Amino acid sequence: MKSILDQDAFNEIRDRVNRLEENSERQWGKMSPAQMAKHCQYPLRIMLGHDHYNLKPNWLVNLLFKKSMYNDKLWRKNLPTVKRFKQLEEANFSKEISKLQTLIDEIGAERNKESWGDHPAFGKMTNEQWGKMQYKHLDHHLRQFGL
Repeated sequence: MKSILDQDAFNEIRDRVNRLEENSERQWGKMSPAQMAKHCQYPLRIMLGHDHYNLKPNWLVNLLFKKSMYNDKLWRKNLPTVKRFKQLEEANFSKEISKLQTLIDEIGAERNKESWGDHPAFGKMTNEQWGKMQYKHLDHHLRQFGL
């Protein structure tokens, strides 16, 4: 699995995000491009330490889901979304895509950081796990719009 912390994968993701348009047609799911851009900000904000959630790492969640967050297997279409990250209201595409690009750039600028800290649901994560998880999530949603 690629990692957003690797320069080539970072450039690829950044280019794909830049190609997303307000009228990009979704291949599956319910989110519009604007809603997807807003949805994708949440995990990046967690990684960057901008958002803190009072979740305790759960052994069952870790056992069942943690490895799927960063392994090489693509996520299937129409996976359920964490309630907190669901986007039910329409969003402003220009505003949300700009915020997403800014967060991606912030991660790129800090990619050599020694530690990204703990995940609120998965607990301890290595930089490799963080980078792969973020790449995988963004890749999943960009594929959702044919990118």
